This record gives sequence, structure tokens and C-alpha cells, in this order.
Amino acid sequence: QVQLVESGGGPVQAGGSLRLTCQASGYIRHIGWFREAPGKEREGVAQIDTGVITHYAESVKGRFTISRDNPKNFLSLQMNNLKPDDTAMYYCAAGSAAGLVASAFPYWGQGTQVTVS
Repeated sequence: QVQLVESGGGPVQAGGSLRLTCQASGYIRHIGWFREAPGKEREGVAQIDTGVITHYAESVKGRFTISRDNPKNFLSLQMNNLKPDDTAMYYCAAGSAAGLVASAFPYWGQGTQVTVS
């Protein structure tokens, strides 16, 4: 019922910027971005509810901005001042629970790779 497709990843130099997008289909309540880096567990990056409330990981505050277009079922993540530690596979995820807990989100996209060097 719910499908998510990410895009916008790629290689970028440290200090550069990327904009990730997620096209969703189906009914979406809470939606956000998670990432998986080599040797690390999934971590929440940013989430937004059906309104205007947002949540950010401490490591990305001030650098990343999440937004959504509800009529279009479209999500974006503007990433500025990227650091090597931001290198990861980034996933769009949707669910009915708020917060940055990956296990609470049952719907996931296939991911888009971000490599900062």
C-alpha cells in the first residue's frame, strides 16, 4: 500500500551540498530519513509529521533541513556543509509513530548512497 522511492544521492566533497528526495505513494503519517554507514547501525536523521513538527539528529542540526509536500506526497532533505561522517546509505521511511526510532517505521525505500570525501 505504501511505496517510497529515494533519489539525489551521489559523491560530494566535504563542505558541499546535496538534496535528497523521496516520492511516496499511499497514506503517510510520519515520514523521515534514516541512514546506514559501514559498520554502524541505522540512525535517524530527520523526520516530519503530517503538519510542521520536525525532529533532527543532533549531528545534523543546522546543516540538514527536512520538508514535505503533502498534496504531492513528496519529501526532501536538503543537506549542507556535508562531512565525511555523513557518508551512508540514506533511506526514506514512513510509519505511524513519531521520533527517530528506525524499528518503529515499517515502510522503507531502497536507499540512495551519499559519499562525502
